[in-house]
Amino acid sequence: MATRFDPFGEMDRLMNQAFGTARAAATMPMDLYRSGDHYVLLIDLPGADPGSIDVNVEDRTLTIRAERSTHSDKDVQWLAKERPAGTYARQLTVGRGVSLEDITATYADGVLTLTIPVAEEAKPRRIEIQRGEEQNAIEGSRA
Repeated sequence: MATRFDPFGEMDRLMNQAFGTARAAATMPMDLYRSGDHYVLLIDLPGADPGSIDVNVEDRTLTIRAERSTHSDKDVQWLAKERPAGTYARQLTVGRGVSLEDITATYADGVLTLTIPVAEEAKPRRIEIQRGEEQNAIEGSRA
């Protein structure tokens, strides 16, 4: 049984220092799966202003930031206020084997979807075996 290479093995190692692991996971829960020759990362960002969402890559670190605003009327008397607000960030360390230059992102229905292709050099490939020429036996004479 072959070991499968996982370029996201180090993912979540470097979480944003300001928010901590528990808060980042609670406010930006995510799913990750591989489908064929790409990975799909789904991040829940309900209520985030689409214009505030920022995704960038520096070296092997993928950073996602988003902002949720609160209702700011002064004449409001809150009866319940459970929805988190503010700026949220999550950093993921991505291993080698993915094409960071070709990431695509979409945001719909409160979910940010990143599609991350597997790098060409990391895709499995079959290596053809060349048939060597038959060697002729060399016969020597005995003296």
